[in-house]
Parts: sequence; structure tokens; C-alpha cells
Amino acid sequence: MLPVLEFEWSQALWSQTLGWSPNSGQQLQLQRLYQQILQGNQQLNLTRITEPSEFWEKHLWDSLRGIFPQLNETTPQPLSLIDVGTGAGFPGVPLAIACPNWQITLLDSTRKKVAFLEALAKQLELPIRSLAGRAEQIGQMSEYRASFDMATIRAVAAPAICAEYTLPLLKLGGMAVLYRGQWLAEEGRALEPAVAQLGGVIDRIDAFTTPISQSVRHCIYLKKIQPTPPEFPRPAGIPSQKPL
Repeated sequence: MLPVLEFEWSQALWSQTLGWSPNSGQQLQLQRLYQQILQGNQQLNLTRITEPSEFWEKHLWDSLRGIFPQLNETTPQPLSLIDVGTGAGFPGVPLAIACPNWQITLLDSTRKKVAFLEALAKQLELPIRSLAGRAEQIGQMSEYRASFDMATIRAVAAPAICAEYTLPLLKLGGMAVLYRGQWLAEEGRALEPAVAQLGGVIDRIDAFTTPISQSVRHCIYLKKIQPTPPEFPRPAGIPSQKPL
């Protein structure tokens, strides 16, 4: 029998730390997400994090903490968001559950994972679009370039590479959210010129700890203030071989 997520203890933590908590329908979707990930793990090796409370903290809570409580009444609704290098669907799928009126696209280069995510979206009754491809290629396609209000990227690559993957996809005024663990001041100084080349600025850096294990996390928010030059993103593989 698959383990279950216990929401009785987590409801208070949701509210206290995010200013949001799932309703009964969202609780059911999060539970089904957890169980589908455990089942998919048997074929695809989606995650090593499977214990219920750890899954809640490191996948569900962590996914939403990058966005909540950052949202405010001035945020346009519904947002269009692309989750770059989504893997098993984090943070994109929890965000789709928490924000059902958002238009969310999941991007991953592994076709088997994208097929899993397409099936997962149907099972959870989520209107998610899934794309199989590399960020360098998708960012040069007119259908997706400068098309999103927000881009998320979690545990994918070094910060400058993440910036090159995400900023070309954003509309002017859009925001990229880089999910990181530890973060040093010198990393921010090194990232600034790369972000500037891509038409962005470092809007803010948010440091926090997770509610159960007290692990250190950072979210780096990059705001797009100018069009990204047409040469970015560079061809597949170049951003990782020669970071800005």
C-alpha cells in the first residue's frame, strides 16, 4: 500500500509560512500527485525523496515557497508560467494545483518524463501543457519566446545558465525565479553582468529556512526590463559549456 500525506499537521504550516493552505480538492490532488510520483518512480527514477513529510517539505512546500507569499494583489491574473527543466514536475505541478487559473507549461528535455507529466496532468485534471525540448531551442521559437509572465527553474544548472534559459522566454516585466540552496554574496555579484546581457536585473534575493528540517534555501528573482538580444539563448550546449 502506498504511503499517504497527512494534511492535519501540515495545514497550520501552510498557513503560517505561505499565507495559503489547500482546500479539500487541492489536498486530494496533492495526495494523488504524491502517489503517482511514487508509482512513476519505479520506472523513471523521478526522485529519491519519498518519505511523506520529506516529500511535503522538499517538493510541495519548497515548490510553492518560491511564489508564495511573494504574490500580491497587483499580480496579473491569470499568469502564464513556464517551468524549465521540470523533471518530475516541480515546482510546476504543485503551482498548477495551488493556482488553478494560471496557464502553466512544463518543459523538460527527457521525452519519457514529459510523457509521464502529460499522463499525470490528465489524472489530476490539470490544464497543463508539457513540452519536450531543450531550453536553448524553445527560447528561440517565436511561439514561446517573450511569451511568459514568469519562469521557474529548480536544481537545473549554475545561476548564469539558468538566467540564459529563462529570461528569453519572459515578456517585458516578467520574472524568473531561480530556486537555490545555499547562496553567497559573490554569486550575486558574478550573476549581475550575465543577467544584464540578457535584458534583466536581479530584483531581489530571498533567504529562508524550510519549516521542518530548517534547511537553508534561497530564491533569486530576475526581472526582465529590456528585450533579450536575439543571439540568446545560444545554441544547445553552449550556455553550459561557456556560461556568461
